[in-house]
Amino acid sequence: MNDSKSNGPGILYVVATPIGNLGDITLRALETLKSVNAIAAEDTRHTSGLLSHFGIAKKLIAVHEHNEHQSAEKLLAQLKTGENIALVTDAGTPAISDPGAVVVDLVRKAGVKVVPIPGVSAVITALSASGIMQNGFYFHGFLPASGAARRKILESLKSQSVTLVFYEAPHRIVECVEDLAQVLGGERRITFARELTKTFETIYTCSLDQASAWLQADENQQRGEFVLLIEAALIVESQEISKEAQRVLKCLLAELPLKQAVAFATEITQLKKNDLYEFALKLKDD
Repeated sequence: MNDSKSNGPGILYVVATPIGNLGDITLRALETLKSVNAIAAEDTRHTSGLLSHFGIAKKLIAVHEHNEHQSAEKLLAQLKTGENIALVTDAGTPAISDPGAVVVDLVRKAGVKVVPIPGVSAVITALSASGIMQNGFYFHGFLPASGAARRKILESLKSQSVTLVFYEAPHRIVECVEDLAQVLGGERRITFARELTKTFETIYTCSLDQASAWLQADENQQRGEFVLLIEAALIVESQEISKEAQRVLKCLLAELPLKQAVAFATEITQLKKNDLYEFALKLKDD
């Protein structure tokens, strides 16, 4: 790589940058930032500080959430002239709950090469230090700012049998964890990963019904950017409904309202009420 133009289209490099500690930048990221013709940045002032720290001087182009569509077209035009461009955000990996996806999508559709330069991700950093042993995780990013919209999303995720991962801002953290406890249940465990790789890095685990009190006991714990890790929903094995239990339930449904039929069937068969209720709904649908 060098900072001269190529004969054909250039390359868009998607470069991960540190989320706090500047020592976490990779050698490949530094090599790339030094060699490209320009750097597209979420906040040019923030990126200027990063570049200055490593003695890099490059043309900066602002690409943020308010101008990403227009900037994507301009970047594509520059790439087509043979320029190589690095895409960065303020912290972490572009397009992961940050601007960048619009640019990458447009450039790839135009047939221009996109090269990822991997590095720090707050999600993986938090998971690695959490001690969570459940298989798999679901990364949602930021939840809606509105309480009603936030609770609606959480309702749709509450039965997920994998770790739930969210980002949250400090000014919403208390109301967010209160909604988490309300919707997901206070017994589920949450791990706070706050200010990762920075001076006041905090990794703390408690039950959701204790989370709000922990935050409010020390205002300092409400500062900085958060990664929230919520343990997976407990998978409860459904009981098999025997043919005899099915016959009993069908007979009762023929004479009684659904809820009353299920209540009687639960007493007669000694099976779980929820399992019988689900089966009764299927019978009604059929």
